[in-house]
Amino acid sequence: MSDLAIARSVKLQPIAAIAERLGVAADQLEPYGRYAAKLPLAFSAPESSRQGKLILVSAMTPTPAGEGKTTVTIGLTDALNRIGRQAVAVLREPSLGPVFGLKGGATGGGRSQVAPMDMINLHFTGDFAAVTAAHNLLAAIVDNALHQRRNPGGIDLTSVRWKRVLDTNDRALRQIIVGLGGRANGLPREAGFDITAASEVMAAMCLCDSLHHLKEKLGGIFVALTHDKQPLYARDFKANGAMAALLKDAIKPNLVQTLEGSPAIIHLGPFANIAQGTNSIIATRTGLHLSEYVVTEAGFGFDLGGEKFLHIKCRTAGLSPAVVVVVATVRGLKYQGGAALETLSTPDMAALERGFGNLEKHLENVRQFGLEPVVAINRFTSDTAEEMAWIQARCAALHVAAAVSETWAHGGAGAEALAHEVLAAVGRSTSSWQPLYDLTDSIERKIETVATRVYGAGEVQWFPRARRDLRLIAELGLEQLPVCIAKTQKSFSDDPTQLGRPTGFTLTIREIEIAAGAGFVIPIAGDLVRMPGLPAVPASERIDIDAEGNIIGLS
Repeated sequence: MSDLAIARSVKLQPIAAIAERLGVAADQLEPYGRYAAKLPLAFSAPESSRQGKLILVSAMTPTPAGEGKTTVTIGLTDALNRIGRQAVAVLREPSLGPVFGLKGGATGGGRSQVAPMDMINLHFTGDFAAVTAAHNLLAAIVDNALHQRRNPGGIDLTSVRWKRVLDTNDRALRQIIVGLGGRANGLPREAGFDITAASEVMAAMCLCDSLHHLKEKLGGIFVALTHDKQPLYARDFKANGAMAALLKDAIKPNLVQTLEGSPAIIHLGPFANIAQGTNSIIATRTGLHLSEYVVTEAGFGFDLGGEKFLHIKCRTAGLSPAVVVVVATVRGLKYQGGAALETLSTPDMAALERGFGNLEKHLENVRQFGLEPVVAINRFTSDTAEEMAWIQARCAALHVAAAVSETWAHGGAGAEALAHEVLAAVGRSTSSWQPLYDLTDSIERKIETVATRVYGAGEVQWFPRARRDLRLIAELGLEQLPVCIAKTQKSFSDDPTQLGRPTGFTLTIREIEIAAGAGFVIPIAGDLVRMPGLPAVPASERIDIDAEGNIIGLS
């Protein structure tokens, strides 16, 4: 059966029944149909958050299709509930880019899914549309100020950094010219689009704790410079109030359920290769307030999502995970060991051993932050008992607990062994995580610290544009911000062809985008772009709708 068919075979519970499991009354919900609802912001207030335990799920460097991190997160949540603990999954919302592109949806798979799967993957409660609208409103206001000659302080046309966004993979929009067709259509200038998941509005929402805080953060978005090099922010265009008004519902987290009836909170969705890669502070705090355990995930490998989860989200919110689950697969290890994609289902112990260094580096990185890792070996049907036993033995030699996860095939029952290992690790947890850099360090030093200690680089090379950006950041007084490095998810390096555990390489920083409203800067490493393109055969080709209105082909 397909993921969609499995999801539709399960009779879902009314959302009020799911809320009741968290102690939330029906009249506190804002229903979106029968099976989804918005939760009130009151549950996320810092003073209301009880001391629930936070479990972070990350992964090794993924294959193009991913290693099943969301599937494991959902299955682990179900498993904890099955063995008598109270747990809630807190996840990101899917972007339409991957849904119609290469990876497909982001609701898990097999027996380990959040539902309603088609609703969540397609528009959901409209949060992404609201982010897109708020972001593009600021772009329209800026271009209108240029056209009407009402620009505050005299905008330097060449300095405008604010792009537009769209929640679709569309490479043709990466670099464009706007304002063509004469004076009535505005002033011609170079511009471009990012994908909505990379929007600074998305990032700001994920790092705010109230509507008032969101409005402040939106006002701090850096837009451009005046002709005399003074900074202009969104508040200078009187835009942040209207932007926040568009986001008044999107700021509230969404409650849904797993196929086994566990509560799941899903909210917002920045990518980890081009943004901070995790759900909102509001959603996580809501989960910690309502449940004994929160199982959450951060995108791609620990070098991207995990590092940013700690240095940006946890630092901002004062959070600390009790344990980090690192998802690994036989397929992923063989791929990192040089095996071709089409051979990953074939036993190859030599490739498995060559690729283990990749997982080992991720485990070392977890420990660098003072946290304990637990490995979840996400089992595929082609994996052999010999391969699974070999990985467990290698993890044991590193003094790392490892358990096989079969959540795709068996749901929560397939993760009970993992749940027990995670609970044991939580019980051993005695300290909070430790950052690898201080906020008082220079931006240059912060980037070099992440590059050398987390990625394994030998040095950092700076393009001239990046050097100019460093000077501008210093002039704007933003050097105290953390860094959110945009880098390929396919390698520790900025070269997607360098698999395994490359060392001593040079990380190239092309430019540094300023996300002052969100509260970080974005160094762009290598050739990474913030608007993906569709693959040769996009997933959209198999997605359809029948005469009764049922979606077909989602995965």
